[in-house]
Amino acid sequence: MNFISKKLKLFAGMAAVSIGLQSCNDGFFDAQPDNLLNIENIFSNRAQTENYWGALYEEIPDIWNQPYTYSFSAITDEIDASNWVNGTLSNFNSGALSADNVPSDYVALYRKIRQCGIFIDNVDKSQELLDAQNGATLVKEYKAEAKFLRAFYYWHAMKMLGPVVILPLNSDEAADENYQIPRSSWDEGVAFILAQMDEALADLPVEHYQGGTTTVDGTQLGRINKMIVEAVKSEITLFSASPLYNGNPDLANWRNPDGKQLISQTPDPNKWKIAADQAKKAIDLAEANGKALYVKTGKDDFETAFLSVRDVYWDGYRTEGIWLRPQTNRYQWEIHAAPRAVTGTAYNGLAVLQALVDDFRMENGESIEESDTYSETSFTEEETAYYAEGVNNMYVGREPRFYAHVTFNGSPIIGAPKSGMKWVEFFPAGNSGRNGAPRDWPRTGYTARKNVHPTYSVNPSNETNRSAMLIRLSELYLNYAEALNESQPGHADVLVYLNKVRTRAGLPALESGLSQSRMREQIRMERRIELCFEGKRWFDVRRWKIPDTEGSRQGGVFEGMDMTKGTSISSPEFYQRVDAVIRADWHDRYYFLPWAQMEIDRNKQLVQVPGY
Repeated sequence: MNFISKKLKLFAGMAAVSIGLQSCNDGFFDAQPDNLLNIENIFSNRAQTENYWGALYEEIPDIWNQPYTYSFSAITDEIDASNWVNGTLSNFNSGALSADNVPSDYVALYRKIRQCGIFIDNVDKSQELLDAQNGATLVKEYKAEAKFLRAFYYWHAMKMLGPVVILPLNSDEAADENYQIPRSSWDEGVAFILAQMDEALADLPVEHYQGGTTTVDGTQLGRINKMIVEAVKSEITLFSASPLYNGNPDLANWRNPDGKQLISQTPDPNKWKIAADQAKKAIDLAEANGKALYVKTGKDDFETAFLSVRDVYWDGYRTEGIWLRPQTNRYQWEIHAAPRAVTGTAYNGLAVLQALVDDFRMENGESIEESDTYSETSFTEEETAYYAEGVNNMYVGREPRFYAHVTFNGSPIIGAPKSGMKWVEFFPAGNSGRNGAPRDWPRTGYTARKNVHPTYSVNPSNETNRSAMLIRLSELYLNYAEALNESQPGHADVLVYLNKVRTRAGLPALESGLSQSRMREQIRMERRIELCFEGKRWFDVRRWKIPDTEGSRQGGVFEGMDMTKGTSISSPEFYQRVDAVIRADWHDRYYFLPWAQMEIDRNKQLVQVPGY
């Protein structure tokens, strides 16, 4: 059975991500699964049963598909894409988002929730599948995967919308319901999701192996297994322990019509211990099954760190990836992020905000504020593999992830360069400056470099296929360090697992003795840098309740370099901080996305997010 190409058509057509760039015109309660009237026929045939099962995977998000990046990174303090995108992105960043222009594609999520229920209720009727070799085992696994996916789609909706409406588990009851259903509280929703995932665990393998061997079956890549479930549970328990959901008095008035409190008002410190235990459980299971931080050896320690954090996305995903998406529209990411100096001319416009550039550390682990060598007024006389001679010293002596993840004025051209070109030039008349194209230039003087392959070119097309890592081991390490620091500050494992991520990235290990609050800052900064552009930041700053805090601001003015000035890589005029991107100030209603007003009007039990 070829999981990707023959049976599942997994993620066919690069299915819509869970947050879209268009308002939804259909009610999710009215969403009908495909072939609803032909259920009996579908489940009388093995091929159709497995096609239906494969389609259940379609709404798993694709983190490198452009709409996902626009909707998450480009409304955080990571990226700007305003030269290209209007509509919903502008609504986010201008403060115009409302219940009448909702971007959340909850219709698709609830459609999949309904389809998962139909599959669970009917797959046992597929006699042809049951009669196949290992048919009974397949049915149990398929049903468990559907149960997990149903729970995951609820979870993904909760991350965006807060407490959601839980439909009846029985698909027939769901179809007959009048849908005057209130939101479940956050804690009720989490308990329901975790219980469903635990039920799924009983019938899932740890990994999908080739028959009778311990060799991972590459044709089953991305299929739900125990490692994935435990990793997702780590995210769920971590979120639920966080300040936004765990004793949040700012949402005291968010109640159902019957007065039920939707967000807990009493902090429960034990939730942090639950999150720490779950993260460690997920780590231990992954490591016992061969998962490890990816390391690629270079000629010295710096190059080893650089190659490791750069190449993990195409060479290391099988080593480090926990939850993989076998197909990803990374073409959209690469062509939008790569500079115009790439052969065939890329779009050159996913602009990294100066705030993120500043947060990358110096090579010795210091912040730019702590460093005695950081300078924005001098220029290097040295050329290296990471920057050109004459580049501003603000880009010299930085940590390896900076050079792997950010393209700056004077950095090497990522991908196959056009003839005669070597360095990226963002000054106005440069090979990627604003004079060369009406929209294809970054407002901040930087573009995203992460996950752009070093051989990439547009024309002739040179693309390197790889899976997307939705959850990787480094994230689980950071989950564990964070939850343990909150539940047992000073525990040795906090530093052990935080330092695993830091040292792989070329930073020196932190020493013991940091206070809990100082350690919290280090862990949060490590998530900021290690997981940038991977769809995590939007959720992290919200669950921590810091989106209006300096250093984590999600609104206001964001700086960049002066794209209107300079004539060379070493022009001082270019390296002046200017107000490059201006967004609406933060408002607390932005913690969650609104539900469409049409749903509020239909379901009188459905209360809106406060502030909309």
